[in-house]
Amino acid sequence: MITMHDIIREGHPTLRARAEKFTFPLTAEEKQTAQKMMEFLENSQDPEIAEKYGLRAGVGLAAPQIDVSKRMTAVLVPGEEGQEPLFKHILINPTILSESVQMAALAEGEGCLSVDREIPGYVPRHARLKLRWYDLDGNEHVERLRDYVAIVVQHEIDHLNGVLFFDHINKENPFAASEDLILL
Repeated sequence: MITMHDIIREGHPTLRARAEKFTFPLTAEEKQTAQKMMEFLENSQDPEIAEKYGLRAGVGLAAPQIDVSKRMTAVLVPGEEGQEPLFKHILINPTILSESVQMAALAEGEGCLSVDREIPGYVPRHARLKLRWYDLDGNEHVERLRDYVAIVVQHEIDHLNGVLFFDHINKENPFAASEDLILL
């Protein structure tokens, strides 16, 4: 079981490295790592389990965050109470095929399991995107994502490229926003 002790923090060199692509078929160990990453997200979103193990709630976890420099991320964006998740996938070798000109940001800013401090400011990201990824069996998927789910996926793909969310924040004016920026 992955816990907060397994998640590396800012300053660790793996977080700034470009992760390597996977080749298929995945090994049993690689599939097990992916499943443990998704299990962490499920556990982190369960208040009882999260409290018992001291987990911070997360909606995404990229392999580099557990010191595995490979292009894999787990994403679990919950739906409304009692509803199916909005997006629940393990993404292998994800690639953004296209993205909107329209930008969006979370009004309260972003956080990260690998960053133990509050960093205020808007993180501008594309409001919509077309994503290609592969599942654990090597099947290709292409899906259009928007708004919060698109933001989460871009945050996770940044991890695969050695980028942290605060790299996108305007250093001079953290809450600078273009007129057409959508705040979610």
